[in-house]
Amino acid sequence: MDSFKHSPDDKYYLCLHTIWNKGENMKNVHEPTYSFVILTLVLIVVNTLIARLCEIALPGSVGGISVLYFAVAFMILFTLWFGAYGAIAAYAGTLIGSGLLSTNQIIPANVAIYWSIAGLLQVLIPLVALRTFEVDLNLENRRDWTLLLVFGVLINNIVGAAWGAYTLALGNVITSGEVGNVFFLWLVGNIIVTILIVPIALRHFTPKVRKSKLFVKDYWN
Repeated sequence: MDSFKHSPDDKYYLCLHTIWNKGENMKNVHEPTYSFVILTLVLIVVNTLIARLCEIALPGSVGGISVLYFAVAFMILFTLWFGAYGAIAAYAGTLIGSGLLSTNQIIPANVAIYWSIAGLLQVLIPLVALRTFEVDLNLENRRDWTLLLVFGVLINNIVGAAWGAYTLALGNVITSGEVGNVFFLWLVGNIIVTILIVPIALRHFTPKVRKSKLFVKDYWN
């Protein structure tokens, strides 16, 4: 029976071994997290710059709104490739680039915070829908194309435009009589850029992005 007993040295060794293994496991868990934090910050910067460029190059009649807001197409792509990290970056990029830095018609900071949810909705709707219906981002069949067009071009932009126009009126940035025009400008411009950019980019670049360790299959990993 004594042969099965551990000496104090053995117990000490086992304790150190357990702590070491836990440390290694924690290291392995946190290493990817750092990468995704950096990825999110990079995407925020990129989205902010593109959003700001849209407003400068193709300004609409209302601050934060561009005639052709092609930033939305990149935000959708980043979210479909990088999951919730892309969605976070879409909100932050909209808030900073189109909201806080708007110079055409200033959007107050308190209004910009909830107005920018439009940017989040425009990417979150296609993300949830395409993940739920298990759409192949390579768009190899008609079903995948249809789901992308319905949730990634039409419904998401309708919801985003409605939220954006309504909250601008709620924040007294525009009058209630301007809501219809802002909604129409927002919706048409977004549909044009998303239908021209998103499907083509998914078809051509998804295979390359998928090989990256940063590609997110679900929402967070």
